[in-house]
Amino acid sequence: MENRYPYPLLNPPAFRWHRPDPLPPDPQVHQWIEPLDENRVKNLDWSEVDVTLLGVPLSRSSISASGASENPDALRRAWKGFATYNLEEEVDLTSLKVVDLGDVRQHVTDIPTCHRNITEAMEAMRKHHPQTLPLTMGGDHSITAMLVKGWKKAHPEEQIGLLQLDTHFDLRSLEDFGPANGTPIRNLIESGTIRGEDVCNIGPHGFFNARTLKEYAIETGVRYITLKEARKEGVDHAVREALEVLSDRVDTLYLTVDMDVLDIGFAPGAPAATPGGMRTDELFEAVRIAGTHSRVKAMDLVCLDPLRDVREATVKAGVHVMLSFLTGLVQRKS
Repeated sequence: MENRYPYPLLNPPAFRWHRPDPLPPDPQVHQWIEPLDENRVKNLDWSEVDVTLLGVPLSRSSISASGASENPDALRRAWKGFATYNLEEEVDLTSLKVVDLGDVRQHVTDIPTCHRNITEAMEAMRKHHPQTLPLTMGGDHSITAMLVKGWKKAHPEEQIGLLQLDTHFDLRSLEDFGPANGTPIRNLIESGTIRGEDVCNIGPHGFFNARTLKEYAIETGVRYITLKEARKEGVDHAVREALEVLSDRVDTLYLTVDMDVLDIGFAPGAPAATPGGMRTDELFEAVRIAGTHSRVKAMDLVCLDPLRDVREATVKAGVHVMLSFLTGLVQRKS
């Protein structure tokens, strides 16, 4: 690979913590994650990198008003409050080399340009360092369709499956809403990027999904497990079962976490969070389990609006979700 900043459509991280060298014996997350810039990339051995973080500061494609574009930097700022050691799992994340690539360049008003940049960024990531696991910090949920399309462009021979943790189906009509945050799964199905039967959504509940969307899910083969059903044997059991079913069908599993899957009491900064959603402990364990599975090769976290948050409750939950997933990745590799 050429010694250059690998993506013409990326901006280096807007907010960067100082990274000490060497790391202290008990580092915080902000000291461990390595920010990338044009100087550092020249000396980086990509074969040693396990995870590449990518920010996508886009929320103009959200159906309702959202400040999710502020989330990537909010997560970066919140890293300082977390250690790299997971006490409950006895896992130290410093065994992973994680590089923050920065943010996909966005246009002020042109959403199709923003979406095209996202797709091209994912395609570039897969071509430049395909051995790394991309973890994307959104942004609204429209970005998931673009990221998966980018993966498909880089790996056209692969069958891609989707594990979705979400309160909503996100199967709204593209004719009515376009490529928005309520339509990414339908976008992927109708574009032929994935098959409906290779999608499993865990978490829909209550009065927040129209009957016609359920009918579309059934018609296209989309699997879904309501939160009430998942809780009968535990959300963790539902995740393991979904991973087992999907991994028999696909080459790659993509995990997408919409933070509105959490109960509104746990996630006041998720604009579409509702009463009756998941608890944080259920979500943390769900993503940890996903992280342990060899077919799960990418993840995103979307629909978190720091401007609506209360005492960083949702932002901190978002960081915890990311670190829980990485805990699973360490366990996968060990």
